[in-house]
Amino acid sequence: MLEAFDQYWRKTPNVKRLVFRVIPDEATRLAALKRGEVDIVYSIRGELAEELQRTKGLSLKPAVIQAPFWLYFPDQWDAKSPWHDERVRRAAALAIDYDTINQALTLGYSKITGSIVPYTFDYYWQPPAPKYDPAKAKQLLAAAGYPNGFDAGEYYCDASYSNLAEAVLNNLEEIGIRAKLRPLERAAFFKGYLEKSFKNLIQAGSGAFGNAATRLEAFVVKGGAYSYGSYPDIDALFAQQAAELDHARREATLHKIQQLVNERAIYVHLWQLAFLNGAGPRVKESGLGLIPSYAYSAPYEDLTLARP
Repeated sequence: MLEAFDQYWRKTPNVKRLVFRVIPDEATRLAALKRGEVDIVYSIRGELAEELQRTKGLSLKPAVIQAPFWLYFPDQWDAKSPWHDERVRRAAALAIDYDTINQALTLGYSKITGSIVPYTFDYYWQPPAPKYDPAKAKQLLAAAGYPNGFDAGEYYCDASYSNLAEAVLNNLEEIGIRAKLRPLERAAFFKGYLEKSFKNLIQAGSGAFGNAATRLEAFVVKGGAYSYGSYPDIDALFAQQAAELDHARREATLHKIQQLVNERAIYVHLWQLAFLNGAGPRVKESGLGLIPSYAYSAPYEDLTLARP
């Protein structure tokens, strides 16, 4: 966060000083911005973002970043698990009211793309738009042998995004899939995810840079850091694209892999996150959004304050 030091700035107009503060609570961050204690805040969501938007002198600065979030079914390779049945995974996808959740938490700025691969990445394939159809979801559950739904165990997530998890859980419960929220501090969450110690349901995401191949390598194919299982035909296609020198053929293969991921509902896309930030009246150039897909203020050399 950029903090203005007016007297210092007047004496040395060509020098600007950056001071960072860690304020874990969103409401406290917004209050500090409104009081003028700080000039830029990161990650303000839901009703607080609406309040920021309404407050005179404050500016909402949304940035869609390369961070899709998704719902993962680590037990889909276990024949005894309900998630082994593709119809159950598809039912979960149809149960989620994507647009309402997006509007409530990120004021509609997040992108509903249907993919775990960011739409800005090279080799991205655009899947069909996700649909919200709870009636169809219940039909699929009944066809899979779960007319009354089932108890799905624990739903693991990074506690920073437990509000997203709560909304998804409410949607799942409406079609009969009952799960218990298990929010974890971020380091503990990613440790468990990486060590493949979670079961049932995982709400995850990634803000790493790269392209479609690097995203699939980490989360889809055999041996991936966060892949709990894989499908042989997808593994074979991934090896094929890795050895392909022709750009067009490589792109076609990576598109086919993404199509298979979508068709089999290996993951359920939730959104590509819009990071909602705020700037106060003393800021002329916040740096928010100057670098595409980057969540924070940058480059620092370009940040400027309004003259008093």
